[in-house]
Amino acid sequence: MDIDRRSFVKGSAGIVGGLSLGGLAGAQDEGVVRIGSDIPYKPFEYRTQSGDLTGFDVDLAEAIFQGQMDRDYEFVQTGFDTIIPSLNNGNFRIIMSAMTINEQRDQQVDFSEPYFIAYQTVAILKGSDIQSVEDLKGKTVAVQKGTTGEAAAQQLKKRFGGDLNIDSYDQIPGAFNALLNNQAVAVINDNAVNLQYADERDSIVMLEGEGQAAQEFENAPPYLTLTVERYGIAFREDDDEFRQRVNEALNAVIGSGQYAEIYKEYFTGEPPQAILSRARPAPGTTTADGTAGNATDTTTNGG
Repeated sequence: MDIDRRSFVKGSAGIVGGLSLGGLAGAQDEGVVRIGSDIPYKPFEYRTQSGDLTGFDVDLAEAIFQGQMDRDYEFVQTGFDTIIPSLNNGNFRIIMSAMTINEQRDQQVDFSEPYFIAYQTVAILKGSDIQSVEDLKGKTVAVQKGTTGEAAAQQLKKRFGGDLNIDSYDQIPGAFNALLNNQAVAVINDNAVNLQYADERDSIVMLEGEGQAAQEFENAPPYLTLTVERYGIAFREDDDEFRQRVNEALNAVIGSGQYAEIYKEYFTGEPPQAILSRARPAPGTTTADGTAGNATDTTTNGG
């Protein structure tokens, strides 16, 4: 999928392939928030057949920056395995790319409060001999470079005493192409993305079984979950004031009911209560349940 440079239109996401440091400084002075993102990663960020950038992260970015903060924004296509160094080099202001908050990343960036709960899961071909996670021993799995899916595969490899082959791809479509071409028996990746591929292709299904989600939540999904993770927006460590303002805007989006509306456009069921319980209206507004906002709301780092 080729990414070209498009002019920014307020209220919809523009996208660029790269940005110089000098251009970044000038753009930020003009109020444009540049967002690093690994595209495509459907349903979080991807382009439609007509070329429009869309997805859960994209719609949430519009609600936060254009809706709550009255700021223009623009997505910058960036490989996931280099996205944190690119942020810290000043190529963009934030990362919004279905990024899991974890200890390793939190040593390099600061995170917003969590905005999504995800699981690492296993996608396989229908009719596969893989019936449990133990059946992966001695086989080849496909993952995306630099992701927590790759980390989950590495943990399985340790569990199997090294008897697991891991093929890492620059982007997730490469991993699924490997599965479809029988170069791998499974893809280990975020549940929402694996479910998207399973929904679009009859030949792909989720490996069933209980897992980490069943230990943490009453209503765990019916498929195997290797981990429970939380996504956050990533910021440079010297950008704390902006991070706090984005947290306020994010919680106002949750409080207004708009988060739930966006969530239901891309996912089945209700948004996690752990996210909805953080709802805080913007000053002078009310939440969907009628709770009034004030100017003294504070935020904390979710990372």
